[in-house]
Amino acid sequence: MDVALPLENSEHTLIQALVRQERWAQQQLYQEYYGKMMGICLRYAGSRDEALDLLHEGFIKVFQNIARYKSGTSLTAWIRTIMVNTCIDYYRKTIRRRTEDIAEAHYLSNDDPDVLSNLTEQEILAAVHELSPAYRAVFNLYVVEGYSHKEIADALQITESTSRSNLVKARIKLKEYFYSRRMEYES
Repeated sequence: MDVALPLENSEHTLIQALVRQERWAQQQLYQEYYGKMMGICLRYAGSRDEALDLLHEGFIKVFQNIARYKSGTSLTAWIRTIMVNTCIDYYRKTIRRRTEDIAEAHYLSNDDPDVLSNLTEQEILAAVHELSPAYRAVFNLYVVEGYSHKEIADALQITESTSRSNLVKARIKLKEYFYSRRMEYES
């Protein structure tokens, strides 16, 4: 069923239809935001299937809570927040957390140039998928989403030092990953 919406009220009309749980509106929202939100889920998930599960769970939350959306705010940002929180919730449910000492994180850090700056998005995404779920979650929240270590600690229910340590270790793992790929390529 094709539905045409007037441009000036399209978002408002769509939101009203979503509140009424109309299938066409749910389908339109899903199709419009699938790509962006799948990209978010892929960064946190261990596989494409896991990312798809997270995406669907996130959209269910969007549809269940659409009445709470405040008109005038960014719908994209609102949906993105739900998706990131869905990924964080998944992490909390499925991952055992370890507390690391901040001294170890300091010991592991170095001042090498950022290896990520010269890579494509696909190369980085493939490498991030190789990280453990704990490292992947902290890396995504800090580097991609811009959360502080305090916010990450609160969201993942870990200490700030664990967040810092996991970030340092994630960066080291990524460097090792890209170094080994470079060595394979040069061979």
